[in-house]
Amino acid sequence: MAEEKDFFKKQTDSSRVKASIVSEYFPQYCKIIRRKHEPEMFRYIDLFAGPGIYEDGNISTPIMLARNIAKESSLKDKVQFVFNDLNYCEELRANFEAEFPRGIFPKKVYFTDKKVGDYENIYTYLEKSTMKLCGGSWRNEQPSLLFFDPFGYKGMRTETLAKFLKNWGNEIFLFINTKRINPALENELFEEMMRLWFPSRFDTLKEEVRKLKTLTERLEYILTSLREEFVALVGGMVYCCAFRFQEENSRTTSHYILHITKGPRGYDLCKSVYNKFANEDLVLSHGSNTYTFDPKKCANDVSLFGDTNMAAEALKDILCKQYKGKTITALALFEEHQRGSRYSRDHYTRALRMAEEKGQLTAEYTDGKNHKVKVLIDKGCVVTFK
Repeated sequence: MAEEKDFFKKQTDSSRVKASIVSEYFPQYCKIIRRKHEPEMFRYIDLFAGPGIYEDGNISTPIMLARNIAKESSLKDKVQFVFNDLNYCEELRANFEAEFPRGIFPKKVYFTDKKVGDYENIYTYLEKSTMKLCGGSWRNEQPSLLFFDPFGYKGMRTETLAKFLKNWGNEIFLFINTKRINPALENELFEEMMRLWFPSRFDTLKEEVRKLKTLTERLEYILTSLREEFVALVGGMVYCCAFRFQEENSRTTSHYILHITKGPRGYDLCKSVYNKFANEDLVLSHGSNTYTFDPKKCANDVSLFGDTNMAAEALKDILCKQYKGKTITALALFEEHQRGSRYSRDHYTRALRMAEEKGQLTAEYTDGKNHKVKVLIDKGCVVTFK
């Protein structure tokens, strides 16, 4: 509890970026879902929500996200917030309702104070199917984004999260504290909890991690193993995209946010949001293509981030080599290639335009429209690599 109280005294740049990522992602996520289906509601579920406001007056994820939803007239009547925090439930309720009096959001806002790990109804709630049969098709009437940001490991059950993910449209942002997960693999006191994280791969993971020389290699292997657990449990394609936070005063990684989805559009959107907040270029991230935020580069202004030209240049070279002599629509190329890549849509757009400018490909439109730019990620834009 002492560590948690210290955490909420003053907001760090990393905490502000983390809150900004989730808060910016959720409204856009809702709009993507709507293109496929208009559900009864959208849910945002935060199991470790905190007080909503730091002692220094800065806002955290619950308030920041609610502000973004309140600006969207077409969304605020459809969103339901579910906030849980064992220690800050009433403080969050007071802070939230001071800014958003009851009635601002028509859907009931839930504030609970359950201890994740000891309260089984939380798992029942997450595992419950929200799919309904509508006109002969199964629809998710409560597409949900779960933000799971625990201080410890008690309560994390990959099998439960996988069942949650099986409902169409459901997605997860998972906070991973690298200071704890790496040593926890070697500590027998944490073995029971770690087996809940890695139900089928714990023994192999523990053995393989010991063979890796650097912390970076070990952390990347841990993230890969976690994704493999979700793939096995969900039983289909799972997209994971990582955002790494560096320490405030060293080059060591402090924590990750891992986005998990079954949908390529959510994966695409997440990369675009990550790209906006990363300030270390993608290709400089130890070869892993993980988006990175380094607070030492921030100078206390998280709105100033580097551009994506270096990453786009690297992607251009990859695409020109891989698609040499081939003709394909820009949209088909993007959808095909991004599955195994953490480059965002913006990177692909820039890369293809760079290649066209340098004469490495030709582009033509087949939709009969007059376009102002040479290349768009669109099915009507056909590119031929030389």
